[in-house]
Amino acid sequence: MSAQPFIVCENLVKIYKVADLEVVALQGIDLTIQSGEMLALVGPSGSGKSTLMNILGGLDTPTAGRAQVGEYNLLEMTRREQVLYRRRVVGFVWQQTARNLLPYLSAQENVELPMALNGVPARQRRQRAQQLLEQVGLSGRLRHRPDRLSGGEQQRVAIAVAMANQPRLLLADEPTGEVDSEAAEQIFNTFRAFNREHGVTIIIVTHDINVASRVDRVVGMRDGRTSTEILRRRTDNGQLVSAEEYVIVDRVGRLQLPQAYLEKLGIAERARLKLRDDHVGVYPDKQEQQV
Repeated sequence: MSAQPFIVCENLVKIYKVADLEVVALQGIDLTIQSGEMLALVGPSGSGKSTLMNILGGLDTPTAGRAQVGEYNLLEMTRREQVLYRRRVVGFVWQQTARNLLPYLSAQENVELPMALNGVPARQRRQRAQQLLEQVGLSGRLRHRPDRLSGGEQQRVAIAVAMANQPRLLLADEPTGEVDSEAAEQIFNTFRAFNREHGVTIIIVTHDINVASRVDRVVGMRDGRTSTEILRRRTDNGQLVSAEEYVIVDRVGRLQLPQAYLEKLGIAERARLKLRDDHVGVYPDKQEQQV
């Protein structure tokens, strides 16, 4: 991995206006991702996962802060630049198969479509579409339309579609959410293969524990901020060496303690801190507990 991060978010804010109300979806996110990483983004509904994905994918524009993907400043792109960015830099895989594939096109035609929109010659895009479908294990399904494919097969075609224009970033929103465990395993293995063979950076939004447990970095979100990280270290042959969970400290020193910790200790509005030689102790406010 390179020393220079591929993705940089600094104090990233997104505010939506709904009628006369303002909804703060992202509350100053700090996040860096190296080129070639494969990570999972987890958290409850409303935590800001989808908003962050939409911003990184060029589907939405941040309100403030910094969002950089490679050489692209996502706050300063015009509408046309966003279209070109989505077409050339990012691939998308959505949970709903109907959003990934056109029902009246075959698997091969679906994979060829992004290349056709990008001006790739017909012969070249046919060859690449066939190659990608072979890579996802569907070389025998080239002429099949989506309604003749299983849910897992449709998602693997969707990954091939997402990889058609050789993106540097692949964003997947609950890609295993509508399939059984066997199909989910095949989908995850497909992502892993593209990550290792092509070096594409992959971010997966998921509630699937099996998916989250198999990537080497899991970023947890809560209330519009990144709150926790799980880092796994492995040997060269993939053997797990260690797995540690961290609380993220942002640029101004804020951190979010896991909700389970707060509930167990009875911490609500205030907590007491004690600085030790090598750590900081966090304790419940006894006066608050007596009220």
